Amino acid sequence: MSGFKFWLTVGVVGVGAYILGARAGRARYREISKVAKHLWDDPSLRKARAQSRKVVDKAAKKAAKKLGV
Repeated sequence: MSGFKFWLTVGVVGVGAYILGARAGRARYREISKVAKHLWDDPSLRKARAQSRKVVDKAAKKAAKKLGV
């Protein structure tokens, strides 16, 4: 196979793979996004986020006080 035919074949296969991957990727992205949103809105996770925020804020205040900021 000559160099031109080789690169032409690689280009055509690449474009085809990109198109098929983009179609599958969009559907998979929507699926992952839906699951992530569902988890983010979960009441137990919301409570854990609030608790961790309190711990982080408390630690930040303590560190700022030690540093004299």
